[in-house]
Amino acid sequence: MAFTLLKKTTNIDFVGVRRYAYALSLFILLLGALSVVWHGGLLYGVDFAGGVMVQVQFERDVPDQQVKSALADIDLPGLTVQRIGDGGRDYMLRFSAAAEGATENLRANMNSALSQRLPDNPVTIQRLEMVGPKVGSDLRNMAVEALFYSVLLITVYISGRFEYSWFAAGILAAVLWAVVFAAGYTPVGRMWGVAVAMVITVIMTWRLRLNFALGAIVSLLHDVFLTLGLLTLLNREIDLNIIAALLTLVGYSLNDTIIVFDRIRENLRNIPVKTAAADMPSMGSIINKSVNQTLSRTLLTSATTLAACLSLYLLGGSVIHDFALTILLGVLIGTYSSIFVASPILLAFGDVGQYHRSQQAESYEKPGEHGVV
Repeated sequence: MAFTLLKKTTNIDFVGVRRYAYALSLFILLLGALSVVWHGGLLYGVDFAGGVMVQVQFERDVPDQQVKSALADIDLPGLTVQRIGDGGRDYMLRFSAAAEGATENLRANMNSALSQRLPDNPVTIQRLEMVGPKVGSDLRNMAVEALFYSVLLITVYISGRFEYSWFAAGILAAVLWAVVFAAGYTPVGRMWGVAVAMVITVIMTWRLRLNFALGAIVSLLHDVFLTLGLLTLLNREIDLNIIAALLTLVGYSLNDTIIVFDRIRENLRNIPVKTAAADMPSMGSIINKSVNQTLSRTLLTSATTLAACLSLYLLGGSVIHDFALTILLGVLIGTYSSIFVASPILLAFGDVGQYHRSQQAESYEKPGEHGVV
């Protein structure tokens, strides 16, 4: 017997509670925005802000204040000491810049200072990374561009697959790419170019009535901004590991959204072509039916992914701790947005007649079909 998580007769009114979902999303977005303002911006890690990151491990537990005091005689501007993992043996040290000299000299100086101040507690420097401010800025710009181009390609794919507008989407993508590319040669910079291009993408998909693409884009932006806001609330620094997790999240969330969109398209195609407007089912009922039909698959996929990510979070060690946390948050938010954000966009900006017509293939009369060649 096949395993089923939910009954086939499940009929939850997801569309009916969409406004409560919007309120919840808005509340979390505002919390995240306030946290970003409170911290003076996103908490960039060494990868993006530049500086030095050192991971040390002591033989026995030691208070973080003792670690900071032991390094007081070394010039480490903006030194922060963060305990990682369980217990008090492992610490992550971050500071904005090191004194002039090679990395090995810095390692030796730190090792000497810790050994002298804490002679009864041997220490090992497990990792030392140095990133210049220019490299950090370039990495930050490239990370933002990677997120933007992934969303742009998704726009083309969704528009072509669900609305058969490959040409319009391709022209839009080319123009937006040119905007971002040209911004790199102006004082504005590519970061602001990406922001402007993203706004143009949302506006143009709305104006061109590419509602499936609009739903996917809004859903992905919702996922990324909510995840970044929650990470800031949790005082997590944004580094390359988190950017990798966000790109993974974009792909995961899109996959879930496409499953729901595909079922919506099938249910629209199942409506007879000559159905009168008065007899058409409502778009809300089509969305509810489609989400309920895919709900078991969505929950099973999310549950198994969460189990794997939770194992990484609990057992994977400090190196991938933030990556696993971002994936955990992203899977939950992505599953939620596929149901409560992406699909209701179709209801807000279109009607069932419009979508039904767009899904009908053009019919051609075959030669000799009616006896005349």
